[in-house]
Amino acid sequence: MTITRRTFLGHLGAQAAAAGILKDMAFAKTIERLGVQLYTVRDLMAKDFEGTLAKVAGAGYKEVEFAGYFGRTPQQVRAQLDANGLTAPSAHSADLPTVRTRFAEVLETATIIGHRYVLCASLPRSEQTLDGYKRIAAEFNRAGEVAAKSGLVFGFHNHDEVFTSLGSTTGYDILLAETDPKLVAMQMDLFWIVKGGKDPLAYFAKYPGRFASVHVKDMAAGGAMVDVGAGQLPFAKYFAQSKQAGIRHYFVEHDEPADPFASIAASYRYLAALKF
Repeated sequence: MTITRRTFLGHLGAQAAAAGILKDMAFAKTIERLGVQLYTVRDLMAKDFEGTLAKVAGAGYKEVEFAGYFGRTPQQVRAQLDANGLTAPSAHSADLPTVRTRFAEVLETATIIGHRYVLCASLPRSEQTLDGYKRIAAEFNRAGEVAAKSGLVFGFHNHDEVFTSLGSTTGYDILLAETDPKLVAMQMDLFWIVKGGKDPLAYFAKYPGRFASVHVKDMAAGGAMVDVGAGQLPFAKYFAQSKQAGIRHYFVEHDEPADPFASIAASYRYLAALKF
């Protein structure tokens, strides 16, 4: 059979295109262990702690992040995690008043449950000044030193107010610049950083390796919080830089879902199929 030059080149083009597709498929990444911040299902946790954890596991999640233990002892919490094949790498259990008054108790609880990170979820409004952030950064370093002695990592989760301008800087930039990367980890809330007018990718590039985890929540065109995948945040673009950022854990969250379980199920389906 005679093969014309045009046919030959066509075959080469098709083969090159196929090779490109296979290459993209070979190097595409997915999130292996999805997590959920249990604040999303807090009302259900309060009513049925054990049943809610079981349903979270049934939805496909492998990791959870606590925001309160609903009257259970650390031993009871650990038992329920084990029973449902879950781990809890972190918890929002170390706000500033707690760090200042009963941090040792927080660290003991974290060790029993199996947390790796204990996080400060927000800061008192009265202390969110230029000098206040500098004092807080020093406190964070001290808390990080204490946590490290217990084999744990202290960290901070942002809301949008930490991106308010303080002259030529912001509170978030002060915390990043003045805390020791070896002692203080950051959990970037992707919704709130965008709400604060900043670009996650710019922070990943400026402070590589600082962001041990992310809160994955989506934003509609008008700025409202929506289920992951129902908004416009470019998660694949963000997560393609996970190695640069230092991201190890991805926690789905929705602060005020109409139906908490429908919300976390929809978010799981979207993220489980996401390639980046």
